Amino acid sequence: MVYCMSDIHGYYEGYLEMLEIINLTDDDTLFVLGDVIDRGKGGIKILQDMMMRFNVIPILGNHEYMAINCMKFLNQEITEDSIKTLDEGIVRGLMEWQNVGGQVTIDEFHKLNAEEKQDIIDYIEEFSLFEEVTVKGKDYVMVHAGLVNFEPDRPLDDYHYYELLFKVPDYSRVYYENKYLVTGHLPTRCIQGNNYQDKIFKGNNHIAIDCGSACKGEGGRLGCICLDTGEEFYVDNKE
Repeated sequence: MVYCMSDIHGYYEGYLEMLEIINLTDDDTLFVLGDVIDRGKGGIKILQDMMMRFNVIPILGNHEYMAINCMKFLNQEITEDSIKTLDEGIVRGLMEWQNVGGQVTIDEFHKLNAEEKQDIIDYIEEFSLFEEVTVKGKDYVMVHAGLVNFEPDRPLDDYHYYELLFKVPDYSRVYYENKYLVTGHLPTRCIQGNNYQDKIFKGNNHIAIDCGSACKGEGGRLGCICLDTGEEFYVDNKE
């Protein structure tokens, strides 16, 4: 079976519960469409679990993109030379990352030893910007957010990271006539015209799977879909 999940945002217990619910086996594949970290306190633990599973395929989210250069700096030994490299770009990046919930990940990252920190950095740098898969004769394109400046014949590897990580698609528009676009990033409660809060959105060849796991105390939950069957799975955010 092929599954898709997105925007876990540090909800470690929910992530583990979802793996139990779908009964993920070595014969299955799970695509995780980014934003594993931040806001919740277990993002690093989720990454450490994911990297041990050969059948979990990570796709880069904007939170991982914002984190990676900061993590590289934070992994340096603090010396006069390293302080000199703390230029305006790094300071701005750290502040922007903290402003979107990165402080909990920074705190978790600091608790790791040097080898564990480097393992996390190396793992995130392996994340792909997109994935394509065919399941039971249906084609799927998976990205974290959207396809800015979309053209039907434009190759996916021609898109800049910003076009895939930060801007949401137009869910009223069919992008591919013969493919489904699977995305996260925007909680489905925010999709205009969607009457099903915190449920996976399907329409116009879109499958939107961010069900608001980061919306703690507001009814958010983690969503997952099986592409083989269309079955949907949910774990409420109890944190």
